[in-house]
Amino acid sequence: MVSSVDPDSPRFLRQRVLGGFGAGAQRRLAEAHVLVIGAGGLGSTVIPALAAAGVGTISIVDDDTVEASNLARQTIHGVSDLGRPKVDSAADAVARLSPGTTVIRRDVRFVDTNSFELLLDADLLIDCSDTFATRYLANDAAAIRGIPMVWGSAAQYAGQLGVAWDEKGVDYRDLFPVQPDDDAAMSCELVGVLPTVCAVIGAMMAGEAIKLLTGVGEPLIGRVASYDALTGTTREIEYRRDPDAERPGSLEERTAVREPDPDRSITPAKLAQLLAGPTTAGIHETPPLLLDVREAPEASFVSLPGSVLVPLGRLPERLDEVEELAGGRGAPIVVFCHHGVRSARALDVLEEAGFTRVRHLAGGIDAWRVQVEPEMAAY
Repeated sequence: MVSSVDPDSPRFLRQRVLGGFGAGAQRRLAEAHVLVIGAGGLGSTVIPALAAAGVGTISIVDDDTVEASNLARQTIHGVSDLGRPKVDSAADAVARLSPGTTVIRRDVRFVDTNSFELLLDADLLIDCSDTFATRYLANDAAAIRGIPMVWGSAAQYAGQLGVAWDEKGVDYRDLFPVQPDDDAAMSCELVGVLPTVCAVIGAMMAGEAIKLLTGVGEPLIGRVASYDALTGTTREIEYRRDPDAERPGSLEERTAVREPDPDRSITPAKLAQLLAGPTTAGIHETPPLLLDVREAPEASFVSLPGSVLVPLGRLPERLDEVEELAGGRGAPIVVFCHHGVRSARALDVLEEAGFTRVRHLAGGIDAWRVQVEPEMAAY
């Protein structure tokens, strides 16, 4: 993603002279792509703060339109924007503030069917949404992509924020393991919110984003910062991952690192030999069918030549098709995904259906990139 933000511009002088910041940090901001979910109360502070600081590319995801009741706290929009899509009015505000910033307008809701595609090129996700369903989905999607997520919330006279980063050992599910019902959550529509709370929390969220993108300072990983406007006080809560906690169906279960079973898996190096037509102990092995169980946006970005795409969720209904492509349920098949988690689940599905010579690629296509094809694009 290319922007026209000049990190050497005089407008960023006060940042470049900061101790520990310098030209390098400013350059990293100019090269960064941040995706922001929500151009409402929090987003109205986060988005212009990122643009003003010199972030090169900002994707804005919001399917809502501007209403009069938004204007007190959603200051990125004005009276003339009433009825307009929020992504449009927010993008116009960024253009006025920082013409060099590339803004990608996503007038859609962040849902499971588009989450990966939206995050494909992003370095950082910022969740400014107002529903638990979106936040938990954003947390899981960011973890699968291997990027951090800055989150925040504001209601009545208080707000809180933190950083979820699964690769660093904690995510939002470690703080709140059970997803609450959005119907029971406090929404600004029902309980109200002091506009300045949105501004304070949004500014702190933007600060966390800048730290993560530049490497300056200590992000709020494993910590929650809380602000109370009525008393003017802040406090911090620490949390950590419980290694013994069961999280059925959670991201932990889907992405847990497991030692590959040598009888049910194959290394990238061994697969490369098979695809090249090798002999093992003097006996020729038939090259296997390569079955890609990732999602379509992943496969369109990078894949293995000759592979067949059958997303994991569609696999049970397409078993006959896989049988035909492989040449029978006793034919060799190698299943792969991004890191080897989904392919291990696909292995169970295929074995239960009577496929007898199925293995999955240990470490997934990412391990293939590292060990076999370093020039392959990473995601």
